[in-house]
Amino acid sequence: MPQTTQYCAEDPLSWITRIANKFRTLSMQWFYPFASLGSSFYVHYSCDLPRSIAPFIQIGDSVLIERDVWINIPEPPKSGEPVILFDEGVKIGRRCVISAINRVHFERNVVFAPQVLVMDHNHAFEDVHVPIKFQGITGGGTIRIEEGCWIGYGAAIVCGKGDLVIGKHSVIGANAVVSRSIPPNSVVTGNPARVVKQFDSSKGEWVMGSAAALSASPGR
Repeated sequence: MPQTTQYCAEDPLSWITRIANKFRTLSMQWFYPFASLGSSFYVHYSCDLPRSIAPFIQIGDSVLIERDVWINIPEPPKSGEPVILFDEGVKIGRRCVISAINRVHFERNVVFAPQVLVMDHNHAFEDVHVPIKFQGITGGGTIRIEEGCWIGYGAAIVCGKGDLVIGKHSVIGANAVVSRSIPPNSVVTGNPARVVKQFDSSKGEWVMGSAAALSASPGR
């Protein structure tokens, strides 16, 4: 029995969700003015993505956005260019939050576990005489997650300024907090994130990494 048919046989009401997801996906394809939208796009009906920010979002082929994802652009970009870019094959897990004012770029085949946070800005808090909620947001920076990366459960990737780059084929461990660039082919864990393993191309194997690799990485 095909997996989809078996799943629906176990829970007949799942067809309601499937229909809602299909309708939500079609409504975005037909009525949302994305900067560009590729084929085989899928979005869960619960995704919070306002139509007003669609012109600043670019979506490639075979992009999947799971349930309860929040995609946010708190301020319209001055340039009018896309500020959130999903390249081909990007998969966004459940309950992830993506917020951008400058540029957040997910390259091909980046995959997110649930509850990942990605922000290229933060709340301003410098004035101790003004409640933080009235201080607005910082100018922030840019984030680029290069192709083939895996972002683990509960990870936070936040850029306060400059350019934060996570090198291709890297793994961000569960609950890691990343605020500076990561070299390619790295495994990072912890808060703050540090490199614990890297792929040594000369040896053809993964070797123990070093926190020093972060300070030498691009974007610093």
